Amino acid sequence: METMKLRARVGEDGLLKLELPTSGLANRDLEVVIVMQPLEEAVDEYGWPLGFFDRTYGALADDPIERPPELAPDVRDEIE
Repeated sequence: METMKLRARVGEDGLLKLELPTSGLANRDLEVVIVMQPLEEAVDEYGWPLGFFDRTYGALADDPIERPPELAPDVRDEIE
């Protein structure tokens, strides 16, 4: 019996894809046990996941958000 421990990430499609080395086990039947345990993501002092801004910086560079010109203020009746 061989035990392996690894970290993997579930893709956006909800699928977990694993590739495991099986040295010396070619052409054999195996019993495989999988235990999935979500990892607690480390956060900074403000509660943001570590590396969040590094991963997302520039995400909208090809499609920037534009702010339209301001509209004229509403004209309201005077308060009596």
